[in-house]
Amino acid sequence: MARQAVTLIGGGLVGALLAQLLATHGFSVTVFEKRSDPRRLNFARGRAINLAIAERGWQALRTAGLAQRALRMSVMMRGRMVHGRDGTGSLQRYGLDDSEVIWSISRSGLNALLVDAAEEAGATFHFGQTLVSTDMDTRSLSLMDREDVPRECEAGLLIGADGAGSALRAAMDLYQPLGIRVEPLGHGYKELEIPPATGRNRFAIEPNALHIWPRGGYMSIATPNINGSFNVTLFLPLHGTYPSFDTLRDAATASAFFAREFPELFPLMPCFADDFDGHPVGKLATLYLDRWHIDGRAVLVGDAAHAIAPFHGQGMNCGFQDAVALADLLAGCGRDTAGAFAQFQQVRKPNADAIAAMTLENYVEMRDSVADPHYLAKLELEALLTQWAPEYFMSRYRMVTFTALPYAYAYARGRAQNEVIEQLLRDFGRPGDVPQNVAIASLQQALPPLQSVEDPAIHPMHAAALSRFAFFEA
Repeated sequence: MARQAVTLIGGGLVGALLAQLLATHGFSVTVFEKRSDPRRLNFARGRAINLAIAERGWQALRTAGLAQRALRMSVMMRGRMVHGRDGTGSLQRYGLDDSEVIWSISRSGLNALLVDAAEEAGATFHFGQTLVSTDMDTRSLSLMDREDVPRECEAGLLIGADGAGSALRAAMDLYQPLGIRVEPLGHGYKELEIPPATGRNRFAIEPNALHIWPRGGYMSIATPNINGSFNVTLFLPLHGTYPSFDTLRDAATASAFFAREFPELFPLMPCFADDFDGHPVGKLATLYLDRWHIDGRAVLVGDAAHAIAPFHGQGMNCGFQDAVALADLLAGCGRDTAGAFAQFQQVRKPNADAIAAMTLENYVEMRDSVADPHYLAKLELEALLTQWAPEYFMSRYRMVTFTALPYAYAYARGRAQNEVIEQLLRDFGRPGDVPQNVAIASLQQALPPLQSVEDPAIHPMHAAALSRFAFFEA
């Protein structure tokens, strides 16, 4: 029997992983990617932000048999190293211990690994191919290479994994409106770098942490690379009064700003001027679609369906979960691809919308709250509740980052848990004054026991809570 053909538009992280999974399931997979082969050329400027791999991403890589190879390319991050204006730094752990950490990995390095694995599984890649137009009725594609040489081809099942600016999404929307909504964040980013240090310790600052310089309304972060360098990202409002990217137009104006606001960071970046003037300002937005597919002909995954900002480190992890879910559904659907695509949207869309909402909340937390006394009190009480009632309490961050519990469940559960925490702090003031028996009773009265990963059904209490949130609406 001839293998069912799949045509993937986009060979980035999600597209390459999906290509490997589908080829392993026996599909004939062809991938068209507009960028150059990541194994031969460095990614273009503006695409250097390191990625954070958390448990959801590791689960997908374990499914593909690639986790150990990816781990060797990664640097462990135990938590957020928060740098105050006075130059002090304090570590806020992500999890309970070193069994609950996230990992920093190079985007281009991971992409190269995934492309290699997909080709080894039998997928075929064509790089430097930009999708120009799509006939959804005949599934015929028009593409153009870097030398403006056209290519016409017939597609199999069409899958768009071509990112936030998806060309396939645009073609699908022209054919049948998808209900596209883009919500700009109003903030942008600029990429900078701390080079490796000289001497035995090649890291200029603590390597096993994500560093944050929160300044209220804006921030800088730094993530480690295995070669000892750090990717530094400045997040600022795009427009408005100082400071914004409107007012920091070049390295000359930005240098004075950095020297004042980030005095211990600025001297670590000897190429600051070249980086600031040479790298573009990236824009941040959240993408929502009402529909991710057109019957059984075409479907969107990853950022093409639900692009989010990077502030929870979950964009790739969420996209990898998409890839595993879609590959499994297609492998088990026979020829009912319309049913598989519909089920894929039904399962994944509420979770994608939930992580989008949590990401926006996490940005405010990172830039404004990590040094706030009330926020720190809540963290302290969360640690106590984790010890006292682990069957009833797990922080939302841990649910998102270190489990595969549905994002929608983590969002609803986190909202409900936060109400209990706020009430306990109102009643008793300081975390250390909260009686253990009262805290446990409050949790048990307000919440059912925590859902297990093996039981994906949402408890009625959480379903009722979810129905009040916009991400559960059609």
